[in-house]
Amino acid sequence: MKVNVQNTKGDSVEELEINFDAFEDDSKGLQAVHDAVVAYRASQRSGTACAKTRSEVAGTGKKPWRQKGTGRARAGSKQSPIWRGGGVVFGPRPRSFRKDINKKTRKLALRKALSERFKAGEVLVVDQVQMDQPKTKDVIRLLDQLKVDGTALIVTGEVNANAQLSARNIPYVDVTTSASLNTYDTLKFDCLILTKDALSGLESRLS
Repeated sequence: MKVNVQNTKGDSVEELEINFDAFEDDSKGLQAVHDAVVAYRASQRSGTACAKTRSEVAGTGKKPWRQKGTGRARAGSKQSPIWRGGGVVFGPRPRSFRKDINKKTRKLALRKALSERFKAGEVLVVDQVQMDQPKTKDVIRLLDQLKVDGTALIVTGEVNANAQLSARNIPYVDVTTSASLNTYDTLKFDCLILTKDALSGLESRLS
């Protein structure tokens, strides 16, 4: 598969051959993509919800009334779940929602996601994203010159602090590196903007 490389003004400057195997079979890799996305979103959950049991709620240890002779049901504690202010039965407890998937599955999922984005024409490759200083206008100008509509993810080869600072005030744009790109982010945005260095880094990850 060949892709056009553009400069920051949107002009085509060269053509590159992608060095990782793109999927031709539409069905292969779909389960891996599903597993990777589910695992990523599960790991984003904090799992800090917590309800107090009857041993944890505040209250006295005194028996509310005597066992017999009152005509009422016997009661031994005000911390009982049937009382107002009592403990919660089977309430949420702190837990981890993490789901583990192996390296081969993660690699397969990312390769499948990128293949589909490339085939759909939703990936732009630029020669570089050069920013001398953090400036939001520079990112907006770049998107306008590349004719990008909707949300966009800019992927660089190395950490680009100026690009990250420039894009953080734009809610529909994000910046990451080729080493940090995951399947969920690959599918989340309307358009992927890869630098040549980022494409080379992804090829080394997926080859």
